[in-house]
Amino acid sequence: MTSDMTARMLRLLSLLQTRREWSGADLADRLSVTVRTVRRDIDRLRELGYPVDSARGHSGGYRLTSGSDLPPLLLDDDEAVAIAVALRTAAGGLTGIEETALRALAKLEQVLPRRLRGQVGALQESLAGITWEEQGPRADPTLLAALAVACRDHEIITFDYTTRHGSPARRRVEPCHLVDSGGLWYLVAHDTDKDDWRLFRLDRITDAIPTGRRVPPRPVPGGNPAAFVASRLSAAPTRYRAIATVHAPADRIRARTRGLATRLKPLTDTTCRIDASDDYLPRIAQTLAGLDADYTLDADPEVLHHLRTTAHRALHAADGPRPDPSTVTVQRAR
Repeated sequence: MTSDMTARMLRLLSLLQTRREWSGADLADRLSVTVRTVRRDIDRLRELGYPVDSARGHSGGYRLTSGSDLPPLLLDDDEAVAIAVALRTAAGGLTGIEETALRALAKLEQVLPRRLRGQVGALQESLAGITWEEQGPRADPTLLAALAVACRDHEIITFDYTTRHGSPARRRVEPCHLVDSGGLWYLVAHDTDKDDWRLFRLDRITDAIPTGRRVPPRPVPGGNPAAFVASRLSAAPTRYRAIATVHAPADRIRARTRGLATRLKPLTDTTCRIDASDDYLPRIAQTLAGLDADYTLDADPEVLHHLRTTAHRALHAADGPRPDPSTVTVQRAR
């Protein structure tokens, strides 16, 4: 009896989510129960936190409205697959998806039936066919989801990591946070072997394996993961140096340019400084091109040469090919 009631209430909730308003008689007909039973089931849904409004009278009915709390949602197979693929695609495309969205992805994939996981994987593979190498390293969305789960569950993981000098090493860490900085994803973790905090670029992580061992949450130094990443990146060596003094308020640049929050420092009310230093020249050019304000630049010669080459190429494309005078036909005005 209890299982029948639970199944009926789930069916009732699903119906309420598919139409703006239902009459009690229509719901009773769909569920093969009496109107009185519908009223009791509606009361049970309200007790569970679902905001169901009802109107009295001949034309009255029931409708699911928005509330102050978020109750569980019911998704059909197509909806669940669409949401999972959308979240994984956003993460893989480095579109600024935040850690909260990655946790949502981890929760969804954890409860997906096996038949739907296969569909999500197949769709993701087909959507990942086009990549742009000039954008630089890209994070694996599957790795992002796995690390999000490990951060949420405070589970120690091991993985192979390639340093900026190309040397490989096996690491064992307590994962804490994922931070996107300028299009690169970083794992903030406590290295158990070195007994110290470390940053790990996700595009250099392979063969991540959860150990099954969970530990108490460990607070990041300073309490702010983004600020911690910013401080470590500013102190870390890069191949190419590029520091821009921008003639615009820091808040304006922060609002218009994704991924620069951890590399932006206010100078005055009308100026700010951005550290665009990187190991990858095209990404430096991309960062500077997105500033949408005048700036002065202190950079290495290789950076300046790359920017001049890129600028000349863009100007040449904008001007277009010049016509050959011998092939130009001039028509006389009549």
